[in-house]
Amino acid sequence: MGTLVYAASVAYEIDDRVLAHVKIAISAKLRRQECFLLNWTIPNDRGSGRVSIWLAPGVPLEFRFSGSKAPELNRRWLDALERSSHGVRGMVLMNEQEAEEYLRAAGAPVAP
Repeated sequence: MGTLVYAASVAYEIDDRVLAHVKIAISAKLRRQECFLLNWTIPNDRGSGRVSIWLAPGVPLEFRFSGSKAPELNRRWLDALERSSHGVRGMVLMNEQEAEEYLRAAGAPVAP
């Protein structure tokens, strides 16, 4: 389990593979000086609820991974994260299967 540290003060536990994809998607947007919300749902076994954080180039972020090996990245998953960031909810943290479902619902071309 990795950790996203927001504004140098609040830490959120996120699966390493999910965090690796979110890191790339967030970095791309912040490089373009874009501000946006990042949203996710807290599973029932961890207390339930929802989290939304405002991301902007001036907000410090730290991505801590528990594993030493970087996972292989899935471009479709990155595409789904990027596309979701343009919606009214902002970027929605999703797993790989949810990303595929999101892209299908959005009418995105199917990967070869």
